[in-house]
Amino acid sequence: MGIVKIEDRLHEEAREASTVMCRSINAQAEFWMKIGMLAERNPTLSFNEIVKTQLANGPVGLVEAEAA
Repeated sequence: MGIVKIEDRLHEEAREASTVMCRSINAQAEFWMKIGMLAERNPTLSFNEIVKTQLANGPVGLVEAEAA
């Protein structure tokens, strides 16, 4: 574990997003870093495709929602 220095404004944005997403500030920052890393490694995938892939590979099963 280490310390990462970020700009005050980015920290504030992470704090605001963490409240909305019911995550800690650290968990929100970690989520953004992971998604950013995956986006750089997979530039043709959309955000939704990246999340779908992560859900399919994770411990939580992915259930396809029916279109309304």
